[in-house]
Amino acid sequence: MTKRKHVLAGVALVGAAAIALTGCAGGAGEAGDGPADRPIEIAVFNGWDEGIAASHLWESVLEAQGYDVNLTYADVAPIYAGLAKGDFDLVLDTWLPTTHADYLEQYGDDIVDLGAWNDEASLTIAVNEDAPIDSLEELAANADEFGGQIVGIEPGSGLMRITGDEVVPGYGLEDMTLVESSTPAMLSELKSATDGGENIVVTLWRPHWAYNAFPLKDLEDPQGLLGDAESIHSVSSATFADEFPEVNDWIADFQMPSELLYSLEDVLFNGDSSGDYAPLVETWIADNQEWVDGLTS
Repeated sequence: MTKRKHVLAGVALVGAAAIALTGCAGGAGEAGDGPADRPIEIAVFNGWDEGIAASHLWESVLEAQGYDVNLTYADVAPIYAGLAKGDFDLVLDTWLPTTHADYLEQYGDDIVDLGAWNDEASLTIAVNEDAPIDSLEELAANADEFGGQIVGIEPGSGLMRITGDEVVPGYGLEDMTLVESSTPAMLSELKSATDGGENIVVTLWRPHWAYNAFPLKDLEDPQGLLGDAESIHSVSSATFADEFPEVNDWIADFQMPSELLYSLEDVLFNGDSSGDYAPLVETWIADNQEWVDGLTS
């Protein structure tokens, strides 16, 4: 049986601690200053940087159009439950057809898939570029080179479920410890290993800014247990289209290629570490104004 270790991260969960899950419900009945009579509630997965980037981008875009927007950070499972209940209006980081398929199946009657905005996503198991192995088939025999552990992310994520339920038994990795922590904690471990010239194996995904920041390589997955390439979808509550038809159409038409997403992530996560994303997003928008204007035209 796979050994799992839960680590309480000593780093902030990308602002999650500052925004309680219960904050979303209170705004649903409040009057806003924009075209609608209440704020748009966007839920953001803790630690999923592409979703954080897209959500803060849309917060800025929608506020410029006169809407009020609330962002609430939480883990994956409560976000889908809240979306189905109408506590949230949108989540911009649903991975299909594999990673979040269970949630779409569970709540499919009460949520709406607005389509994919990026179709170049994939789950990965990555190691430092100069690691002595190139394939998951080699990992079990070289476990000691990596301290006998795979550094993971949030335990409720689809990536951790697939890693624990499929990858670990499929490649005979039961003697390794799959560390359950958080994305920021995993990235902190990755930075420490890189700075120290040590080997490390982490659960990761593309697109992610870590591939620009660290010398990494993906381990080959000859059995295909991590799944094929996926798409990142926007998913709404069942009532969103009726309450915010204009925004619903904008989100349904939203497309963002990976290179553009990487550039936004670099601005948000590779420099200023204050967690105040608003001025960083505005700087990025100014450099990409024509593309941003097209999101609402």
